[in-house]
Amino acid sequence: MKVVIFAGGKGTRISEESYLRPKPMIEVGGRPILWHIMKIYAAYGHNEFIICCGYKGWMIKEYFVNYFMHNSDMTIDLGNNNLEIHNSNSENFKVTLVDTGLETMTAGRLRRVLKYTGNEPFMLTYGDGVADVNLNELLAWHTESGKICTMTTIQAGSRFGVVDVAEDGSVKGFVEKPQDDGTWINGGFFVLQPEVAAYLHSDADDIMWERQPLDDLARDGQITAFRHRGFWKCMDTLRDKEQLEEMWENKPLWKSW
Repeated sequence: MKVVIFAGGKGTRISEESYLRPKPMIEVGGRPILWHIMKIYAAYGHNEFIICCGYKGWMIKEYFVNYFMHNSDMTIDLGNNNLEIHNSNSENFKVTLVDTGLETMTAGRLRRVLKYTGNEPFMLTYGDGVADVNLNELLAWHTESGKICTMTTIQAGSRFGVVDVAEDGSVKGFVEKPQDDGTWINGGFFVLQPEVAAYLHSDADDIMWERQPLDDLARDGQITAFRHRGFWKCMDTLRDKEQLEEMWENKPLWKSW
């Protein structure tokens, strides 16, 4: 199944890094987070990707154009400009890179790449989040639901500790980074039917995927939620990047390959 990845945003909340490169190209463990996301899908046999490029998209294109060479042993004969490849550690990826515009919103980016997905179901996610989602279970849930859209939902832990305060104002204790009790949020990792095209209107370039299209799908009863209770992490800030780097060195919970 093809996988569409949003990779065109400016990543302003991690501007310490994104002023130099697009957010999906910010590295964790020496590899772009985009690579980590693709490896998650490839571990389940999904090796065909459609990347929605935008801000500094040429850097994403250059990365994949040169990927095979950078992951190969080679001999270069400068006298006759001959290149001999000895072996390669390249990935078995097929990557379609689409310039979806600098200022285009996510609904517009998705609409612009539908011509590459074909008239078949496909997956969609964001270029800044990793998780240990079981994609086989996600697809089975989607198929069983019969709906146009399946959204993976997660319970994100709070960034702040919670103070347990009694009625008289006395502090009884502290809870560090609790799960949001009963609150589920959009975690990406969608599965979509081709009928989603009907929800991406001609003005989609100015609309977020998370607004009108998802609102309309929900109104029509065409979204199902796949609840993921495992690991999920979005690289939204420099602190998030540092946490992912530390995890990669010690215990990368999203690594399924």
